[in-house]
Amino acid sequence: MIRFILVQNRQGKTRLEKWYGGYTEQERQKLKAEVHRTVASRDQKHQSNFVEFHNNRIVYRRYAGLFFCFCIDTNDNELSCLEAIHLFVEVLDAYHGNVCELDLVFNFYWVYAVLDEMFLAGEIQETSRSVILARMDQLGNLE
Repeated sequence: MIRFILVQNRQGKTRLEKWYGGYTEQERQKLKAEVHRTVASRDQKHQSNFVEFHNNRIVYRRYAGLFFCFCIDTNDNELSCLEAIHLFVEVLDAYHGNVCELDLVFNFYWVYAVLDEMFLAGEIQETSRSVILARMDQLGNLE
């Protein structure tokens, strides 16, 4: 199960967060700071994209200046989660061209809609890029 999803920039500013557990606001702030310290300090060339973290595991991927971080259970498949991160970025790229931090800030409603299309209650729901984009087109037609 996915515990939470964070997208943070290099300075530690959270641009997207989705929580699938009962965390208080104080716990959330603490976790966001700890995740950023852990992920930003790692060597991208010589260390893996998986980190043990509070009896869970952080799976992350860096795209340009953004860290896409998923906190998952230790018994979940890290590679499928890494693939889900890449699919999420591909879907965002398909909509925005080359997604950047400002796209996440100014189109947050669309980004959360994509996130909700792909993940449901902390589990990967949809893995087909074409299906996700078709649903987002349908959503766009409703506006």
